[in-house]
Amino acid sequence: MAMGRELLLKQQVKAYWEHEPCDIRYGRSSDPLHCFNEVQRKRYELEPIILDFANFSRGEGRRVLEIGIGIGVDFSNWLTHKASATGVDITSAAVELTRKHLDLQRLPRSAYRLSQTDAENLPFQESSFDIVYSWGVLHHTPRTELAFKEVFRVLSPGGTLKAMVYHVPSWTGWLLWLRHGLLKGDLHVSIKEIISRYLESPGTKAYTSGEICQLLAEIGFGDISTKTALGPSDLLRIDFSDKYHSFVYQVAKIIYPRWLVKMTGNKYGLLLLVEAQKPATVSRMLK
Repeated sequence: MAMGRELLLKQQVKAYWEHEPCDIRYGRSSDPLHCFNEVQRKRYELEPIILDFANFSRGEGRRVLEIGIGIGVDFSNWLTHKASATGVDITSAAVELTRKHLDLQRLPRSAYRLSQTDAENLPFQESSFDIVYSWGVLHHTPRTELAFKEVFRVLSPGGTLKAMVYHVPSWTGWLLWLRHGLLKGDLHVSIKEIISRYLESPGTKAYTSGEICQLLAEIGFGDISTKTALGPSDLLRIDFSDKYHSFVYQVAKIIYPRWLVKMTGNKYGLLLLVEAQKPATVSRMLK
């Protein structure tokens, strides 16, 4: 029964992102290359922390796996910084759009690999990669812990995980609770449950820093570090998706007290940035 529910949820997650690949709403030009460039410019304008966190230049000469490629914005940066890059995504739309994006950038197909792949069952041998990178993806798959175990398996000893997952408590979580909890009279629903129901694809998770550190430590990761950062949804600087296009949300976006949110710093940011290492000597206990 549980496996059936997980399969159904995974199909729902896939359908959601097939319909709207990550950040595609920011590409408005009718010219394909200009459209991709618009998305890239907007992505790094809204989330400039990606550039520091990913540190694309660190990928030079290294084997990099990106899980959840969207339309290939970050993936193309791994390639231009001379990484040996492999990209996977659960959707066919992401793979097709990323390949088109890279073709328009005249990046040779021989320089990378793309595949439509489930993060919970990566089709790679142990120790295949030096860096596994994933920005805002692994919290969407039904069994996030299994996806992290797969990351651990395919990382080489001494390899690095760099991932962003969603954080609680956050301003985004409180905003969603205000709309779907308080204003609906459901005062007992938790923010995690609200995020699961209403933030992007169904079943989306959010973690405290302690929870994600414990999860990774139990898998076998070491040198685990985390930090939080404000995301564009915390500041209501996003373009709303179709379900949030009413007049009420447009007004809320105008009057929202961003100054107050910024005063609190990054403590209540939605973005939880995680970096961890696979130890150089790995126990076989997970076998």
